[in-house]
Amino acid sequence: MLAWRGVVVRYPGFELALDLEVARGEALALLGPSGSGKSSALRVAAGLERPSAGRVFLGGRDVTDLPPERRGVGFVFQEYALFPHLTVERNVAFGLEERGWDRARIRRRVGELLARMGLEAHARKKPEQLSGGERQRVALARALAPEPEVLLLDEPLGALDLRLRERLLLELRRVLAGEEVTAVFVTHDQTEAFVLSQRVAIVKSGRLVQQGAPEAVFEQPADVWTARFLGHKNVLTPEEAAALGLPGGPLVLLPGALRPGAGEIEARAAERLFYGPRVGVWLEARGVRLYWEGPAAEAPAEGASLRIAIDPERAVEVRP
Repeated sequence: MLAWRGVVVRYPGFELALDLEVARGEALALLGPSGSGKSSALRVAAGLERPSAGRVFLGGRDVTDLPPERRGVGFVFQEYALFPHLTVERNVAFGLEERGWDRARIRRRVGELLARMGLEAHARKKPEQLSGGERQRVALARALAPEPEVLLLDEPLGALDLRLRERLLLELRRVLAGEEVTAVFVTHDQTEAFVLSQRVAIVKSGRLVQQGAPEAVFEQPADVWTARFLGHKNVLTPEEAAALGLPGGPLVLLPGALRPGAGEIEARAAERLFYGPRVGVWLEARGVRLYWEGPAAEAPAEGASLRIAIDPERAVEVRP
């Protein structure tokens, strides 16, 4: 459906090289740290930036030379880019008016999207009268209004506070499923990527390092860097693995690998972190620092001595 084929984007001191395809109806997350080239990939797909080499295909058509308005893509910017002088309904209708839709059809589509986004009560308001979450929903409705072949979202939840981001994450997932639209979104947050996408593509320093279903990528990271980027805390060197009686290495201990209160490895609870519904504990065992997380009732007290067991089936070998 959407493909970057041999695409290269060059800046002073940086180069993005990308070969990647997105299937029709698929939700793909481009996941990586800031400066890895994710947004550049999105801008090339939208026609906002021209690649130094390679081609962009949409629905089998080479669209590399087409301007943004002729590509059939919707774009949600991180800062939303709403028209401040237009009301919510006029913002949503703007692209449809530009495309020459008749008034009755525009009214139907705008009404449908305002209802879906929970924005009916705000239809006559200007963007400055809206909260951050409401502006995000208006931007999404505007991008979806022309029924684009592909929806591109650049850090769509990045400007929101944590509580609002968590709520809108689920709303965005529901909307994308309801619209049955092909979606590609950029994020540096693995939780957003895992919840929203059917496939994750991890980008580091302008290169694609791993892609696959969220569960598969998380449970089998390609290398040490990817494991740490995805939030794994128990990433062991070969020497640390050997000290704990585990063969091979480097190793990633997946969640559930550590069992406090059982086993033959002596450990000490060096630091206890209270997160509300869960507790994290940093353990020291045989000169290795390990992390366990679980219910408060099962967590050892800070400074306590205990024994732990490690499930070798939850230890995954990765590249250095």
